[in-house]
Amino acid sequence: VQLQASGGGSVQAGGSLRLSCAASGFTLHYYAVGWFRQAPGKEREGVLCITSTDNSIYYAGSVKGRFTISRDSAKNTVYLQMNSLKPEDTAVYYCAADSSCLETLRSGRYWGQGTLVTVSS
Repeated sequence: VQLQASGGGSVQAGGSLRLSCAASGFTLHYYAVGWFRQAPGKEREGVLCITSTDNSIYYAGSVKGRFTISRDSAKNTVYLQMNSLKPEDTAVYYCAADSSCLETLRSGRYWGQGTLVTVSS
């Protein structure tokens, strides 16, 4: 049972990346999945979450209008589409799954290993 986060990389400001959070050993469709990030020297913060009924909850106001979250149940994967990237988006991005978005914030039953996103100016 695990989550695998992938898709990170280095891009210039204004570019786009799509992160993937793939589950194995359990059905992600029944879980809320949150994306979190931790920038160097900063605490981890919530970015965006998708509920088990596919509603989106934004935790970071700075990503509204730029980031979206979606789910592909056939692939057992949740995606974080990041557009108009800024240098301040540079961080290690993690995904977490739990029964609700609130629970992903509190603790998160399953966590991915993190994927690094670097945005250069």
